[in-house]
Amino acid sequence: MQLGINLGYWGAGMDADNLAVAKEADRLGYSVCWAAEAYGSDAATVLTWVAAQTERIDVGSAIFQIPARQPAMTAMTAATLDSLSGGRFRLGLGVSGPQVSEGWYGVKFDKPLARTREYVEIVRKAMSRERLSYEGQHWTLPLPGGPGKPLKLTVHPEREYIPLYIAAIGPKNLEQTGEIADGALLIFPSAEHLEETAIQYLRAGREKAGKTLEGFDIVPTLPLALGEDKDVTALADTFRPYTALYVGGMGSRKQNFYNQLAQRMGFEAAAAEIQDKYLAGDKNGAAAAIPHDLIDKTTLLGSVDRIADRMKQYAAAGVTTLTLAPAGFTLDERLAALRAGTEALDRAGLA
Repeated sequence: MQLGINLGYWGAGMDADNLAVAKEADRLGYSVCWAAEAYGSDAATVLTWVAAQTERIDVGSAIFQIPARQPAMTAMTAATLDSLSGGRFRLGLGVSGPQVSEGWYGVKFDKPLARTREYVEIVRKAMSRERLSYEGQHWTLPLPGGPGKPLKLTVHPEREYIPLYIAAIGPKNLEQTGEIADGALLIFPSAEHLEETAIQYLRAGREKAGKTLEGFDIVPTLPLALGEDKDVTALADTFRPYTALYVGGMGSRKQNFYNQLAQRMGFEAAAAEIQDKYLAGDKNGAAAAIPHDLIDKTTLLGSVDRIADRMKQYAAAGVTTLTLAPAGFTLDERLAALRAGTEALDRAGLA
């Protein structure tokens, strides 16, 4: 099992620290550095900045939002980043959610699975440097009856094939991801529930494509907080606002994929209470309603030995790249958490 890091969103007041974390991860031998985007910093610029100041670590979008870019533009960005980084780019895609898609980009959040499938087909075709023509429900290239003609990407990516990942949570999206992608980006993953909440659907998608999970990259992201085992409860409490935001307030009441995931992990009553309180404006109450077990199962907390034991569980569940979000109030604490990740992987015998 390999390790990655996720820098989250840029522009939150600790950009210099984020770059230091990326450089240290590069030095420690982490395999990939992911960056996110929502409606603030864009991931492409951040990844360019990180790639220019690192040597070995891959850089990956987690995610480029599908409603934000035309697929050909995404192919151009991927090819450019792969070339500039010397073949170190990984393309992660996702549909985002209805509030961002419709409120920020003005793109209707409908038929996300069909839209994703067409998007991936166009991106792959463009990156392969074929002349680009496509007839689908959501995109037709070139536009009929006009001056457009099939064009071909003029630049060469460093590699002939750039790995493509999809951020997936729901069963249908996970199955399609297994069918059409090279890897899956997962969030709030519990090792104990990974088979029934994710991997069984990814496996079904691979089988639909005539493939197995061999070579398919399963990439969950987990916050990591280093400390003594007796302080695990306090460490977990620091993630209550983060968990409340996603389970309670991300998306709408009817379309909160994270809330639905918590329910599938057996936290139905708690998920409903968290959402009710968060949407009513009681964010503190929502955070307080989160069961400790939900946080502990979806983070890495405590000593290096405790984290190593949890890493073994994720590896046994089928994880191939474990992405860490090292937590801390200072840069030194985040760097210590980052180093603990490699030490834990070594103690677990997974390095």
